[in-house]
Amino acid sequence: MSKQGIGFVGIGIMGEGMAARLLTQKIAGTSDQPLIIWNRTQSKCTEFQQTHKDYNVIIKDTAKEVVEDSGVTYCMLSTPEASAAVFDHPAGVLAGVSSGKSIVDCATLAEADMKRMNDAVTKKGGRFLEAPVSGSKAPAANGSLIFLCAGSKPLFDEIVENGLNAMGKASHFFSDEVGFGTRAKLVVNGLMGTMVAAFGEGLALAENVGLDPSKMIEVIGQGAIQSPVYNLKGPKMIVNDHAPNFPLKHAHKDMKLASDMAKAANVEFSVMNSAETLFAKAREDEELDLKDKDFSAVFETIHKESGGQFSKKRKLG
Repeated sequence: MSKQGIGFVGIGIMGEGMAARLLTQKIAGTSDQPLIIWNRTQSKCTEFQQTHKDYNVIIKDTAKEVVEDSGVTYCMLSTPEASAAVFDHPAGVLAGVSSGKSIVDCATLAEADMKRMNDAVTKKGGRFLEAPVSGSKAPAANGSLIFLCAGSKPLFDEIVENGLNAMGKASHFFSDEVGFGTRAKLVVNGLMGTMVAAFGEGLALAENVGLDPSKMIEVIGQGAIQSPVYNLKGPKMIVNDHAPNFPLKHAHKDMKLASDMAKAANVEFSVMNSAETLFAKAREDEELDLKDKDFSAVFETIHKESGGQFSKKRKLG
């Protein structure tokens, strides 16, 4: 690895935990190899630096400066719009790229977005790795993300042990062709959102026919359809605890991208399309105002649509 710093652009819900793992697992944060950070909201960087004051964390004024002073720069922006704005800005990521610089983008974007960034970086003599992650806030903080990668295989080989493994429990390389990592991520998130929507409908049905939803979560957890996501989200869903680990608006964005990908591939996708429609309804509901809550909040829309008796008895937050 280069003796330059390791860069991190985007210290948000996901990026904060990922960057912290680079420090605590001794990948970055030394005098030889500082962690160099930038975020659109600068106060996030200051808070991060203060929290990790025992490590060498350097804050830069622009994303361009992060890339210029780092051998490898990880980017984790929340939306395609934010990613494009930071990448293309005159003082952004691309502006800092020169021969030998490496960019690892961990956001979930459209395939065309990743390909465009790859082309722009490699044209300037840099290397690009598409590395969207499977996992949310808690896995980012505890280092159990799953990286789904495509692009520069030499870059992947360099950072998998000395970078990706500090932030995740598994790293998969799909192809030298950028786009395959995004395809894998959209399959995963499309399926995850569909599972949560179906689970929510099952709980609402249980409530409406007089079954105890807590008991049904226990039953489901004991059988062939058990799932970690059900075990994690179920108890929170029935008490309206939707503190954001993976905001609903981002989950819907991924599901829409997955639906678009399926349409382009001419694949039967009616079940997942129905779930995407439900998430769209939840995101757009101004009365419930769910878009910034966890994606489990789709359960509130299910209750609203089904007139759940249980929901009438509980205190809605």
